[in-house]
Amino acid sequence: MDERLNRQLDFALEIDKEKNIFRQTHLSNHGRNENDAEHAWHMAIMSYLLKEYANEKVDIARVMLMCLIHDIVEIDAGDTYAYDTEGLKTQKAREDAAKERIFSLLPEDQKEELIALFDEFEASETPESKFAHSMDNLQPLILNNSNGGSDWREHKVSAKAVYGRQEKTKLGSEKLYEITDAILQEHIKKGNLT
Repeated sequence: MDERLNRQLDFALEIDKEKNIFRQTHLSNHGRNENDAEHAWHMAIMSYLLKEYANEKVDIARVMLMCLIHDIVEIDAGDTYAYDTEGLKTQKAREDAAKERIFSLLPEDQKEELIALFDEFEASETPESKFAHSMDNLQPLILNNSNGGSDWREHKVSAKAVYGRQEKTKLGSEKLYEITDAILQEHIKKGNLT
């Protein structure tokens, strides 16, 4: 087998480990905790289905690929819960080291392409990255909503913290932010968010 193909297959096998990284969010119907690969797949499908609600015209294939690769770094860095203030302090350093190791398994051209896409997502400045962030926020929100807000209750998450995170949803989609706001208002009334 030639070296390029071997490196591509090594990367493909390495990213299978993403299925072992479990998140704080539970699957719908009070299922088990979801893993990073399920989160990424769900976001990618959602981005395609909801593309008409993006604030700006987006290259949906680019958005979907961002959704699929954005948490690969958690293979090494681990999942940092969105409301873990201590973990968030070291998240970038952990993820940068992981990004270099994992994407270096690929041939150089693909490594550069995927790192650039990952960095674009992190910077959240392009229409595609803003919409991908909307999906990254909306996907766990709809799961948590389907579970009666149990993840927020369990972690004693404040409405202020959730609204702070959801600001990125608004940057990618005003319409989806309206839905988000309605869901959050309902959970504030029910006492699921402090």
